[in-house]
Amino acid sequence: MTGLIEVNLTELNQLFNSMDPSPFHERDLDHDAEEFIVSWAQEHPKQHDLKLVVHLARRPEGIADPQKLAADSVAHYFDYRAEMMLRELKRLMREGRASLLIGLVFLAACQVTATLMIPPSANWQTVAREGLTIVGWVAMWKPLDIYLYRWWPQLARRRLYQRLAQMPVEVRCTAG
Repeated sequence: MTGLIEVNLTELNQLFNSMDPSPFHERDLDHDAEEFIVSWAQEHPKQHDLKLVVHLARRPEGIADPQKLAADSVAHYFDYRAEMMLRELKRLMREGRASLLIGLVFLAACQVTATLMIPPSANWQTVAREGLTIVGWVAMWKPLDIYLYRWWPQLARRRLYQRLAQMPVEVRCTAG
């Protein structure tokens, strides 16, 4: 089954970021166009292939093959976004490793301090021991947050961008 994404535009240039001076096939997609395509792609089940149909109100002037231009541009853009998500995911994992190391060292220091430095004899000492234990575990929140929750949405977004880079693109002109 194919998940169809349809975009209605007056002209093909509306698909691209007007502030980007790059040649067409290397240009960024317009933010609103990207957001529209991505949101519709998310609506389709992951097992469905995707297809983008760009409806133009008028035939592009000075563009020999608008079909190839749109297909190449969309594929290039979403390949680039998938690569950027991979870099971001790798950066997050490095941050997670550093945070985990720091958190474990801090937790160990808190536990050693609580065990050796504060003997459990008085009421305030028990509070200090428990406080150090809690503070040590709170220091573990960031690496746990990264490794339990933050990496998988980025991976899912990267996979979506890869699907979008592979989808066929069709340009239909309603007027000659």
